Amino acid sequence: MSTSTLPVALVDESEIAPTIRLLRQASRWRVWPGVAMALGFFAIAAIYIPLVWLAVMSFSARPLSGIPYPLTLANFSLLLGDERWVPPLWTSIWMSALVALCCMIVATFVGRAITRMRRPGPVLLLTLLPLFVPGLTMGAALFIFLRILMGLTLGLWSIFIAQLVWALPFALLLVLVVASRFDIRLLEAAEDLGASPWRRFWEIEMPLLRPGVLGAGVFGFLLSFNELLRSLFVRGIETTMPIYNWAMAASQQSQVPIIFALATIILFVTLPVMGAFFWFLFVKLDRD
Repeated sequence: MSTSTLPVALVDESEIAPTIRLLRQASRWRVWPGVAMALGFFAIAAIYIPLVWLAVMSFSARPLSGIPYPLTLANFSLLLGDERWVPPLWTSIWMSALVALCCMIVATFVGRAITRMRRPGPVLLLTLLPLFVPGLTMGAALFIFLRILMGLTLGLWSIFIAQLVWALPFALLLVLVVASRFDIRLLEAAEDLGASPWRRFWEIEMPLLRPGVLGAGVFGFLLSFNELLRSLFVRGIETTMPIYNWAMAASQQSQVPIIFALATIILFVTLPVMGAFFWFLFVKLDRD
């Protein structure tokens, strides 16, 4: 064999050996667990310190000044005396519950179907594409399609569609995480024993998919309850809780203390409920 046919080394191993040894030594440094813990504490602080500060400022007599003292309950008294926020709150609650229910049902059936496809890539890409579309762009597109192109009157139904389009991909991801680990041989064994399709789904598949399905419902509810950008374009004359808060904060500063008080009440109600639900979902069910 001539020397011209021999492979030529592009990189000398002796040159990269010190770099490899350095990387291996760096991976064994004892400082990395401390760095990871510090970054974790920073992330937790960045999430919860603003929430705690919001709750403190809702009791402040001058919330816009950023000074918590003197403390007062006047903001909550103004909130209870102003009932304009009640209809938007109930609208957001029942609509978010409806979106959560639809997310659980649709994500379960679509997620099961995708995991059984030979080539799930194109379908998965189409279903997850709304995650990468900006909210303003999606809202404007829905407005042009529903109102201008089709000439429909916008209202609660169009808000529901916009929120479902936003929440469904997240719900589908949660179901796919659980469905992708499901052993299809369990269903084949049940079919050999004479179990009907409904019984196979309800008694074998559903208990294993339950954490993902319930998680899809929770995320669907939370994403729907807090959705603003898409709802602004397709709301018509209807108002949800995020739209109401945005309108009050943008119109006049006198409403900001009421918004602080309302956000604090929602925070104190939702955090314990969500904490208990996630404990039941990821701790209690795992033990069972």
